[in-house]
Amino acid sequence: MGLLRDFFNQTRRPEGALGSMMIRGMNSGHGAMADWGMSHLNVSSPAQITDLGCGGGRNAGALMERYPKAVVTAVDYSPLSVEKTMEYNRSTVDAGRCRVLEGNVKDLPMEDESFDLATAFETVYFWPGLEDCFREVFRVLKSGGTFLVVNESDGTDAASQKFEKIIDGMKAYTAEEITGALQAAGFSRVETDHHPKKPWIAVTAVK
Repeated sequence: MGLLRDFFNQTRRPEGALGSMMIRGMNSGHGAMADWGMSHLNVSSPAQITDLGCGGGRNAGALMERYPKAVVTAVDYSPLSVEKTMEYNRSTVDAGRCRVLEGNVKDLPMEDESFDLATAFETVYFWPGLEDCFREVFRVLKSGGTFLVVNESDGTDAASQKFEKIIDGMKAYTAEEITGALQAAGFSRVETDHHPKKPWIAVTAVK
């Protein structure tokens, strides 16, 4: 159980060999959920996008495919995730369409009102103080900008309750809890959707 616990704890801040294995699993295993979440985006042509908690970089790449004229800034506080995201998106990094930053969502290394769209896939479970972190996202979004949160867990499913006991610092939020924190951070027009067959949730909010 010790090695298994160590492996699952790599979801929080991947590092080393176990972290590399986890990142590969994230990129391959969460694609369908991320694409379902992206289907909720009603943003026509964002010029600047930030993907927060970018993991292995798969979703940053998908956002660039969806919005071929956008520049994506991918952010993660794991140096390994930064490295893997750059590797995954090497061609767009070299072309200047993707930049990858090491940073913490509670103090984002970006200027005020820089982005038209912000996304967070499978990551808010580990954000230190949800409302405060959402205020940081609010800060870096332009007026009218959209924030999309996509989670594999709806906060009530048995799997997430099990992993909360295994993974240090994990909190699986309900859509209602996420909505409340977004509104407290200043967001308006918050909308939620729950997958009809899975515990996946997508929450969109507008600044």
